[in-house]
Amino acid sequence: MTHALDDAIIRSIAQALKLRPQQIQATAMLLADGSTIPFIARYRKEATGELDEVQLAAVSAALEQAAELNKRRESILKSLQERGLLTPELERSIINAHTMLALEDIYLPHRIKRRTRAQQARERGLGPIADAMMAGQNWPPLDGFITDEVPDTAAALAGARDIIAEYIAEDPQTRAELRLYFAREAELRSCFARGKKDSDEAQRFRDYGDYAEPLARAAGHRVLAMLRGSELGFLKITARPESQQAIIILQRRWLKGGPALREQLDLAIQDGYERLLVPSLETEAINGAKTRADQEAINVFADNLRELLMSSPFGKHAVLAIDPGLRTGCKCSSLSASGQFLAHDVIYHHEQNRQTSAQITLVRLVKEHKAEAVAVGNGTAGRETQAFVEATLKKAGINIPVVLVSESGASIYSASEVAREEFPNLDLTVRGAISIGRRLQDPLAELIKTDAKSIGVGQYQHDVDQGKLKQGLDQVVSSCVNSVGVELGTASQQLLAHIAGLGPAIAKNIIAYREENGGFTSRKQLLKVPRLGAKVFEQCAGFLRIRDGKNPLDGSAVHPERYALVEQMAKDVNCQVSDLLTDEIKRRQIDIKRYVSAEVGEPTLRDILIELAKPGRDPRQQFTHFRFADVHSLADLSEGMILPGLVSNVTKFGAFVDIGVKQDGLVHISQLADHFVSDPNDVVKVQQQVKVRVMEIDQQRKRVSLSMRGLS
Repeated sequence: MTHALDDAIIRSIAQALKLRPQQIQATAMLLADGSTIPFIARYRKEATGELDEVQLAAVSAALEQAAELNKRRESILKSLQERGLLTPELERSIINAHTMLALEDIYLPHRIKRRTRAQQARERGLGPIADAMMAGQNWPPLDGFITDEVPDTAAALAGARDIIAEYIAEDPQTRAELRLYFAREAELRSCFARGKKDSDEAQRFRDYGDYAEPLARAAGHRVLAMLRGSELGFLKITARPESQQAIIILQRRWLKGGPALREQLDLAIQDGYERLLVPSLETEAINGAKTRADQEAINVFADNLRELLMSSPFGKHAVLAIDPGLRTGCKCSSLSASGQFLAHDVIYHHEQNRQTSAQITLVRLVKEHKAEAVAVGNGTAGRETQAFVEATLKKAGINIPVVLVSESGASIYSASEVAREEFPNLDLTVRGAISIGRRLQDPLAELIKTDAKSIGVGQYQHDVDQGKLKQGLDQVVSSCVNSVGVELGTASQQLLAHIAGLGPAIAKNIIAYREENGGFTSRKQLLKVPRLGAKVFEQCAGFLRIRDGKNPLDGSAVHPERYALVEQMAKDVNCQVSDLLTDEIKRRQIDIKRYVSAEVGEPTLRDILIELAKPGRDPRQQFTHFRFADVHSLADLSEGMILPGLVSNVTKFGAFVDIGVKQDGLVHISQLADHFVSDPNDVVKVQQQVKVRVMEIDQQRKRVSLSMRGLS
């Protein structure tokens, strides 16, 4: 990324992101040195001016775009140089292009392309006619251009117009002006493709069978829906402005000379617009809308995923997990407080003649393994199973919570290579039950084993750019894992792989070292792990915890590079480092201003004091048990009913809420609050507990409309 540090690029990125150039420069240098975003955000606040992970990710993306722009610029310059087309003026234009679109516009007339009508006209010797017309002069006598390939003067003028049309269509300033006009005035239209309107499959897109709205205001989810319909062949979409005004823009720029010349130029302008500019700029406009819609959908998915991963953990408590089933029974798995699999069984509570046996088995598993909660999957028969378990435990005098847990993606995990490696001798259904139980104990640690796209909190995730989606979701997972930190002695390979600087290979080596050496007693031992060198140690050490290790700071988020500083603090207030973790009076005696230096500023020192007060603190909220109302299906609902619910997904048009029936209800954005809401994320988050009112029940389409207005 040699060009990433150019002053012009730094200033441009700073202006676009509303940051100081020094922040961009510092971030670029840290990234180039191999530092990760979580590490920079947590341990290099002084260097970046306390940029958070979102801002750092934006800077990183902008630097990558700048690098791509420079790479493309160099490729174009090389191509033009090799073909003998690079003039000093063209070179200056290319070097001064600050966007990819501007760069491609400059290169467009010089691209290697298939023979066009304009090229054929020039090959037939019609260039002088076009050149004269473009200069505002009358064309030379046309008789001298008549050949076998140009049979008459009309053909000569037509060929000249082809040359002019292509010249206009490839002019960078013209394209830039019309591009702005398209962006401002284009209308996005969709209609059913010929012969598709009456098909059953096409009815999924009936809302867009005759639809139009300004492209600039088209919501991302509608754009993606129309594009999906187009890709499947059910819809035809266009995105263009009113043609006459666009033609006027071109006429102002290109019409010149007397009436005869203006007539020919006008014909060339209209041809260039309709035949060359419209297809190109329309494709650009649709692709631009798709890019914006993709980013909007990815942001929604990322926000939802973050809330789900950071949802409250039940914690280190033994759990009995149940994967409900009707035909094959309910698979029960007992887990220790650390999530270790202990035993499994199957109960058939839905069969009348086997209910007693199911009750006996259930109570035995709870008592035998000292379960402190029962986790029940929320899929088919989930509510019925929850009711059975609650009644059985109440009858047995056992008072522990019975919690419905989302099954989204659990089946994918149970069939995955990760699950096979963990439990090679267990059935898929038993693995699924184990995953459900672990999701209750620690949602983050368990959910990261499943492909994030399968967790069910996205919006049009299969329609967006899959590379960008994966990158965005990976950043969220990494951010969450590093925010919480992991126990070095018990963390899974999948969890360790998301720690800053590690990755799958080094995570595997850590597991192997742990198994061979009986665990870790200090962070310094990490340097003995194969391939874990000084740079990787710098990046990962602060996010790895060792409880009850040799150094009490190893159980905290204080980075080893600051241990000596904390030791000096302890010495200055006449105590041991361990005392600073337990004695608030001693911590209050520390004046952080005394320790400010060229390397350590107040932001880091404040973080150290906060961490000493609550070493290794979990930023997630404390677990609270949520209960649904006594409703199990759409038939149990009635309009006006007020129910508790859990937000299961947030989109740009509203939020889906699980109210305990098989179908999540939709709270439209207009029904989220008593005031105007522009972004649902300002009001609700995934896993948030809410109250809703049933507005409408559509039994045929299995849809429920809900409202939160007047219930806050």
